[in-house]
Amino acid sequence: MSRLFPFVQYVYKSLASSESTFLAKTPRGVGLAGKKDLVVLEEEQLEEQFVRGSGPGGQATNKTSNCVVLKHVPTGIVVKCHQTRSVDINRKRAREIMRQKLDVFYKGEDSEVLLEKKEAQAKKEEKRRRAKHNLERKRLFKEELLAQDD
Repeated sequence: MSRLFPFVQYVYKSLASSESTFLAKTPRGVGLAGKKDLVVLEEEQLEEQFVRGSGPGGQATNKTSNCVVLKHVPTGIVVKCHQTRSVDINRKRAREIMRQKLDVFYKGEDSEVLLEKKEAQAKKEEKRRRAKHNLERKRLFKEELLAQDD
C-alpha cells in the first residue's frame, strides 16, 4: 500500500483539479452508453496474457488461446475475459471491464458504475412497488364487484 499511496494521491489531485489527463471519455461503440469519465488505462501498468479458454465450444475453445487475462500492476486487480472467440474483441472488453473495476477501486461509493447500479436497483424496486399496489387495487375492486352482486 505504501507504493500505491503516492499514486492514489495523484489520482485524487487530478480528480479535484480540472485536469483531464487521467480521465477520458470512453470510445464510441463499446456498448457502455452513459459512461462518461472512467479511468484511462496506461499500457505500461498492464500485464496481458492470452490463455486457453474454458466452457462450452469444444475443440474450437480448447485449442485456441483467445482468453485475455489483464492485470493492473499498481493495484493488483486481475480481469479475465473470454466472452467471444475473437482475441481483439476480448482485449477491448477486458480493458472496459478493467476501467470499470478501477473506477470502483479509486472512487469507491462515488464511482459511476456503482451509482448506475443503485439507480437501476431503485427503478426496479419502484416498479415492483407499483405492480404490488396495482395488484392490490385490482383485488379490492373485484371484491367490491362481488359484494355488489350479492
